[in-house]
Amino acid sequence: MPRYALLIEYNGAPFAGWQRQKEHPSVQQAVEEALRKLEPDCPGIGAAGRTDAGVHATAQVAHCDMAKDWDPFRLSEALNHHLKPHPVAVLKAARVADDWHARFSAMERRYMFRLITRRAPLVHDAGLAWRVNHDLDRDAMQAGADRLIGLHDFTTFRSTMCQADSPVKTLDEARVEASDIPYGQEFRFYFRARSFLHNQVRSFVGTLERVGSGAWSPEDVTEALEAKDRAACGPVCPPEGLYLVGVGYPKDPFAK
Repeated sequence: MPRYALLIEYNGAPFAGWQRQKEHPSVQQAVEEALRKLEPDCPGIGAAGRTDAGVHATAQVAHCDMAKDWDPFRLSEALNHHLKPHPVAVLKAARVADDWHARFSAMERRYMFRLITRRAPLVHDAGLAWRVNHDLDRDAMQAGADRLIGLHDFTTFRSTMCQADSPVKTLDEARVEASDIPYGQEFRFYFRARSFLHNQVRSFVGTLERVGSGAWSPEDVTEALEAKDRAACGPVCPPEGLYLVGVGYPKDPFAK
């Protein structure tokens, strides 16, 4: 069966996350149902990351096995036709080796979190960013983020429901950018690692927001990290500002 990689974009608001569930809609279910409009016996698909409820993606990667030898462009076009009206789009499809796996072949994942500071509620960005109504110090948040980079036991920053075998991970990048927008500022937090723990990025951002507000110091981030205790974490921020923005492979399957 020919195997294809799919580059997928979605708005996570109407979904209970990526992974198929019995009683709630998921992105995986939407894509699999579209695939089965093309081939009724199409097996289930695998993905690079299982995003949570309300989390978005600009570059999720999945793989599927088809009975027919599809032209990749025609496959993506056909899937997008059947994905309507879901807020899900296949940006590109590519033929890959039979043993290629969206999850296990990946070398890194990249996430971005959008935080907007302004007094007024969000209108156009509602559901697409986290709003706080006070100013934040970008430099202080970057100083706190720098303390998270490297190999650490991230017990403090993972959900108690996390099923990972170990809390020890290597965070390769933690970067905070700020830009002025009408009536406020937008902050974007970028994180890169081979893999992440459950709720790790949202725990990072919620903690760094406390640093940016002045309630915590950058040194407090180190103390929280070294505590290896979930109770030492700052507030976990909401999911609507989080995006899976990239998955790295030894060879990009979508490169021309």
